[in-house]
Amino acid sequence: MVISADAVVASMHKSINASKRSDTPYKHWFLNGCLPEDAVAEIQALPFEAPGLSGISGKRELHNATRKYFDVENRAAFPVCQAVAQGFQSPALTREIETYFATNLKDSYLRIEFAQDINGFWLEPHTDLGVKVFTMLLYLSTDPQHSALGTDIYDNDKKHLGRSPFTPNGAMIFVPSSNTYHGFEPRQIDGVRKSIIINYVTNEWKAREQLAFPDKPIAG
Repeated sequence: MVISADAVVASMHKSINASKRSDTPYKHWFLNGCLPEDAVAEIQALPFEAPGLSGISGKRELHNATRKYFDVENRAAFPVCQAVAQGFQSPALTREIETYFATNLKDSYLRIEFAQDINGFWLEPHTDLGVKVFTMLLYLSTDPQHSALGTDIYDNDKKHLGRSPFTPNGAMIFVPSSNTYHGFEPRQIDGVRKSIIINYVTNEWKAREQLAFPDKPIAG
């Protein structure tokens, strides 16, 4: 079945409007049913091997050479990458994101990373503040053993306060600010922890090859 951008937009619309908001320790939202189920299955099946860590973790940028994106090349090669990217590029969805989550996407660029994390992966607390104006962590794993592999949430002193649910096709959303600390505490990962990380970034983003539409900023 061919997934359409319109189906992605419709699914996200329902998910956003049913989302649950928390204001502690910063404003963030939990969502379910973000993408059409067929899209989730197709993303899970993308033929990218989970990269090794070589004993190094703590920041994703330590492994830039092996990271995968819904970039121009993969949009052309895989219809599901194209549909998801087009959906998140569309005026209908970007305007809803701006309104619902109180952020400004004008002149930003869409960046979607396909993350496959293996045992030994962890992330230090960080805020995403800087060139990112929106962050959505969309979880894909269907393995029941992955239920405790959600994103860790910290307060302004980097004290661990909780963890997002890690449910297939569920997500955590926040607008990066000086206190949006999140990460991933070291713990056992059986198999591959799969997710997609959806950001809108400013024109200052240097790695243009990572962007879904490097020549098409979001219109106001």
